[in-house]
Amino acid sequence: MGYARLGIATCIGLVDEAQQIAQYLKRYFEVYVIVCKNGGLLKNTLGLEQIEADKDEFMCNPIGQALFLNQKETDLNIICGLCVGHDMLFTKYSAAPVTTIIVKDRVLAHNPAAVLYSSYHRKRVLDLK
Repeated sequence: MGYARLGIATCIGLVDEAQQIAQYLKRYFEVYVIVCKNGGLLKNTLGLEQIEADKDEFMCNPIGQALFLNQKETDLNIICGLCVGHDMLFTKYSAAPVTTIIVKDRVLAHNPAAVLYSSYHRKRVLDLK
């Protein structure tokens, strides 16, 4: 497809995985990785509830991730574990086409298809026999 520059938009919780993917892709492409908290606002400045009240907690910024990669003029952007909703905002604002390499699913170790192949998970997660 003639792509030279790739972007990876990642959840901060999967930054290690995104870096490993980037290391491989850097053999063939120029790669930019941007985490979800980049440019985010502090939750407490907006009066939003925090998970840990005694620590500064930043909001995710999927639109900012897309704008950053737009500035880098990436040819293709890759989602690595963005939250549902954040993935849609990122895709909407991305100038380049977007694909997903890892879907966020903490219950199934980021492998949502696992529930389809495991009778244990089908019964427990989907309540199917």
